[in-house]
Amino acid sequence: DWLFTTPLLLLDIGLPAGASNRDIGALVGLDAFMIVTGLGATLMKVEIARFTFWTISTIAMIFLLYYLVAVFGQVVADADEETVSTFNALRNIILVTWIIYPVAWLVGTEGLNLVSLYGETLIFMVLDLVAKIGFG
Repeated sequence: DWLFTTPLLLLDIGLPAGASNRDIGALVGLDAFMIVTGLGATLMKVEIARFTFWTISTIAMIFLLYYLVAVFGQVVADADEETVSTFNALRNIILVTWIIYPVAWLVGTEGLNLVSLYGETLIFMVLDLVAKIGFG
């Protein structure tokens, strides 16, 4: 579902901010790359491949979040105060929650196995609730 929901979140924050279609498209493309490489990390059977894909996905996420802050932040800077305030609140929800996802994967059963499957599932469930419903 992340290939459907996260681009919608990025579209929902980019359009009101006044971001160009090119900037939104670049961010959505980077998002899709991040998700697909994260999925690769989960599906790989060889440990080094799992952590390599996790690293690539996490680096993509860092670029995505930087792009969201730098490019979209610059675009929205000229907007009215209410738009800027709403953008900042939504951006911060994305920043905080999305940073936790790779950490949750890392401590979960596919990563270092520090958290049980039930704990990992709970973490992802709460993250999804906050990241998606909280954003909405």
